[in-house]
Amino acid sequence: MISNRSALPRDTRTLRRMLSEKEVLLIERERIIAEKETQLAERDRLLAVRDAELYAKTLQIEHLKAQLAVLRRTRFGRSSEKLDREIEQLELLLGELEEGVAESNARAEQAEQEPASPRRATPRDHKPTGRKPLPAHLPREQVTHSPQGACSCCGGTVLRKIGEDVTEVLEYVPGSFRVTRHVRPKMSCRCCETITQPPAPSLPINRGLAGPGLLAHFLVGKFCDHLPLHRQAEIYARDGIDLDRSTLADWVGQCARLLRPLVEAVGAHVMAAERIHADDTTVPVLAPGNGKTKTGRIWCYVRDDHPFAGKAPKAILYCYSPDRKGEHPKAHLAGFKSILQADGYAGYAGLYARDQQERQQKLGYGNG
Repeated sequence: MISNRSALPRDTRTLRRMLSEKEVLLIERERIIAEKETQLAERDRLLAVRDAELYAKTLQIEHLKAQLAVLRRTRFGRSSEKLDREIEQLELLLGELEEGVAESNARAEQAEQEPASPRRATPRDHKPTGRKPLPAHLPREQVTHSPQGACSCCGGTVLRKIGEDVTEVLEYVPGSFRVTRHVRPKMSCRCCETITQPPAPSLPINRGLAGPGLLAHFLVGKFCDHLPLHRQAEIYARDGIDLDRSTLADWVGQCARLLRPLVEAVGAHVMAAERIHADDTTVPVLAPGNGKTKTGRIWCYVRDDHPFAGKAPKAILYCYSPDRKGEHPKAHLAGFKSILQADGYAGYAGLYARDQQERQQKLGYGNG
């Protein structure tokens, strides 16, 4: 320590000059370290962008492979009914891959928008999204964001409008319940003391508390969205509506009775066609008691006269049966006397034979 102190100059000017040189060296060293850190951060950012892009391209390749598998199985499959379950699984896979692609693209954009040093965005950094416009029939609610009263640069208060940017955001307003109160005042005549009152409104279910909108809502949920009644009851319970499954089941039966004339009208329209297309498909049905499902059948009868220059509206009649016995299409088509286009299912053979016998009887054959 004594030797080091003795080596230092005793002139204050020389000491100050040496200290300033040391400070310059330290500043230069800190600048070099900062540049190295910036270069490392930029390299890490580029690596993150490349990794995200590589992951996105990998997912897109798998996406295209899954789409190709769907198309091949649809084209070269044995029958569409047997491939429905596999196609559903592939569609789920496609959905997961699309979610992964969207997530990786978001990560890549986030990495690109967070550079190591501030820089101005160039035109080549912008990538067109190709987003489809929102449907024009949806109602619009306009929210105007008023600018500040003064210029942020110079503080001037005289501003004039030169344009505007519009950003449309798709929103969802959850469905809500409401109660409709039908008030029927009782009126008394001053002359004869007769009491009169307007008649009660006509409701879909007699003495029921469900309006037509609610009935249509839970019927669509059951038959179109495949929501069982007990799940719908749980959904309604979150809004404080106490509806038992048995009550909903009773409403389903009442609605089936109300819609029966409409079903019969559709069936009469379909069966009045010159030709119909018939087919059947499987449907899983719960088997009460054992917690399993059994296979039922949905019979489909289609009227479409447009390919033959017909002007009658298109219609489809659906009929259910617990099995695929030939007696079911015979019962469905008991009054049909025209052309039936169907596959080679043996259950239709009796219909063709019956039609041939009727024609032979009309022509006078087959009596001997």
